Amino acid sequence: MNTPQVAYNIKTVKRQDKNYPFRLNDLYDPPQTLYIYGNVELLQQPMIAIVGARNASIRGMEIAAEFAKALSKAGLVVVSGLARGIDGASHRAAIATRGGTTLAVCGTGLDITYPREHTQLASVIRQRGLLVSEFSPGIGPKPFHFPRRNRIIAALALGVVVIEAADKSGSLITARIAAELGREVFALPGPIDNPLYRGCNHLIQEGAKLVCSPSEVLEDLLL
Repeated sequence: MNTPQVAYNIKTVKRQDKNYPFRLNDLYDPPQTLYIYGNVELLQQPMIAIVGARNASIRGMEIAAEFAKALSKAGLVVVSGLARGIDGASHRAAIATRGGTTLAVCGTGLDITYPREHTQLASVIRQRGLLVSEFSPGIGPKPFHFPRRNRIIAALALGVVVIEAADKSGSLITARIAAELGREVFALPGPIDNPLYRGCNHLIQEGAKLVCSPSEVLEDLLL
């Protein structure tokens, strides 16, 4: 790994480095360089992704927190994308769990927090978890950055849990990439007339595993 960059303590992990997460090599376009800020050892630990709606319901965020706490207690690093809603709830719950930790894959350079209201959350993750990006410092958010972020989330994880996802959402991109990579995809079902569950219900129709509790995820992963 290279020396920390001035002022931000951001480090780089090259694809040939021992700390580079081998699971990213399953991608057809693995990032050649990862920028990281935090505990590099987390890159080698088993991870579970929890993703979902930015405009999540209160209950959806509570469910995300329940899953994040239980999966953290089981020894998994909770991975998400630092977005509003389900992502933020998952990161916070993992950090709040004794012995739990989290990894946030960002769609910006690590000196820029997006969304801005997660500045404090990102700071806590730097201290107690890990921030990761393939974008160099100084690069701000662009629409095409987030599908690229999602493929990293999918590749890092043993499986992806989708909680509240609309028909057209980044969460579905993450889930479908995960399935293509041979990762497990779990989705929580919901009312057919609720737009926030249409994506989850479609994933289940396409073969995602219907789950209603964290224990079902753990059983499937044989943990």
